[in-house]
Amino acid sequence: MTTATARPWLPGGLPETGATKLFCFPHAGASAAVYRSWTAAAGDDLVVLPVQPPGRAERGRERPHDNVEALVDDAFDGLADALTGDFAFFGHSLGALVAYLLTRRLAERGATLPRHLFVSGRAAPQLPDTRPPLRALPDDRLAAELHALGGLPDVLRREPSLLAMFLPLMRADLAVNETYRHVPGERLPVPVTAFGGDRDPRAAEDELAAWLELGTDPAMFTYAGGHFYLEDRVPELLRVMRRRLAR
Repeated sequence: MTTATARPWLPGGLPETGATKLFCFPHAGASAAVYRSWTAAAGDDLVVLPVQPPGRAERGRERPHDNVEALVDDAFDGLADALTGDFAFFGHSLGALVAYLLTRRLAERGATLPRHLFVSGRAAPQLPDTRPPLRALPDDRLAAELHALGGLPDVLRREPSLLAMFLPLMRADLAVNETYRHVPGERLPVPVTAFGGDRDPRAAEDELAAWLELGTDPAMFTYAGGHFYLEDRVPELLRVMRRRLAR
């Protein structure tokens, strides 16, 4: 396995295996660690590769991106040599947007495409964003909104100094998500599966269903829960992914 320092985008390194590689892109404010439990549950036929964007964990000294095109350019350069052979993408919330746009970038460059694009917890990118933006809210209101979504760990709510360190990263990630403007393109020649919670205030069922217009062999799965419905359903999601990849 390669070292994390050699591959900053892949802190767990790149295993030498013939299994399908599942690159997992984190939600806003999160690091690659959010997929730690996925790696143990994946099994021998699927290897989970958590992706680490700049500005978090061991990349905390790097400035996080606040523009989606720059983020996707950086991800393309940082992951390009790993995106070979048999691989797929998964992204939740902001990660879904990044995974989709990176797939488009690969298609535009004539590079190897993921075998499947799995997206979760975000409205499809071609839909207008009608929700009030969060990135410029005062700290207390932003923290309250994040807590209501279930995306603010209790330790950050209890420790103002930690919250003050966290919010700039969150604001940058929110800017990536909220300033994106869709440019229509060709339907991706990649199967697309959308996942979501049936009570997610950030991705209603019809907004999830619109992802199915963007690729081939579309499918959608919804589960009881809100924006972070997936936290208790990792084995189930991975089973669905295996079935979809086996088609």
